Formats: sequence, C-alpha cells, structure tokens
Amino acid sequence: MEIILKEDIIGLGYKNDIVNVKSGYGRNYLIPQGKGVIASPSAKKILAENLKQQAHKLAAIKAEAEKKAEALNGVELTITAKVSATGQLYGSVNANIVADELKKLGHDIDRKIITMRDAKMVGDYAATIHFHKEVEVVIPVKVVSEAAPVEEVKAEEATPAVEEATAVEETSAATEE
Repeated sequence: MEIILKEDIIGLGYKNDIVNVKSGYGRNYLIPQGKGVIASPSAKKILAENLKQQAHKLAAIKAEAEKKAEALNGVELTITAKVSATGQLYGSVNANIVADELKKLGHDIDRKIITMRDAKMVGDYAATIHFHKEVEVVIPVKVVSEAAPVEEVKAEEATPAVEEATAVEETSAATEE
C-alpha cells in the first residue's frame, strides 16, 4: 500500500515522501492518526503541485537544519552512570538522556529526532540526530562509570603498596634461604 506521509516518521520516511507499507499499518495506524494519506493518482498530482510551490520554503527549512547541524559539529558527550562490578549499567543510556545532556550544553533538541542503540554497558556509542531528510549529525557518546575516577585513584595508590609488599616478601624469602 502506498502512503503519502504528512509528517516525519523516523525509520519510515519524511514529510511528503511516498512510502510502501503493509496494509494493516497504513489503515490501522498511519491514516487514523493523521500521519499519512493513501497515495492515489489525484493525491500524487496535488503533492507534486504543492512541492513545486513550496520549493523555496523547503530550501529555507533545509538551511535552518544545516545551521543547527553545524552548531553540533564537534560535540562529544560523556555520560556518567551507575555501573555494577561487571560493567553492566543499572538501567540504560538512551535518546532521552542524550537529549537532556545536549540541553545542558545549550542545544535544545527534541528526543524524537535522536536515534541511538540503548547503551547497557560502559563504552563508546553513537547517537544520530535527524534534522532533515538530507541533514543528519552523528554525535559520539561515551558512557563511563560514576566510580571510575575513584577506582583509578585506588589503583594508583595500590600500586606502590603492592610493590612494597612484593619487595618485603622477596627480602624475607632471601633471608630465609
């Protein structure tokens, strides 16, 4: 079933795109929710005429999206989270948390245009922000443990103590011989 989308739907298409979907999805969700209309020949003609008349408006929307994308160029996020001893997060880091972190940096971005695989372990991830169908920004997201700095300090403190203990054991072993 061909549907003309009335709004952007991440993972399916963007406003004014003609997409093929299963009949049930179109009839039971897209059309009743007002997110799409059936792509009949007359609807396609109307769409073509509207796109021709709105070409300059669409160019302005794309320019605005490019400006927002340029503002996010070079932004990297580091998110601290509670982590178990095995490195597993309590909960997960998802698009909502990324949107909150960007808001703290002064970038007001809707969480609905951010796609990211849920981070359930400590590590590096990527969040994609879809400003326009031709403008996307990938932001690196690093998930770290809240206790990581404390553990590193303990490890640094433990190293001299371990070396001293090893030296004491070696000298006591040498004196026993």
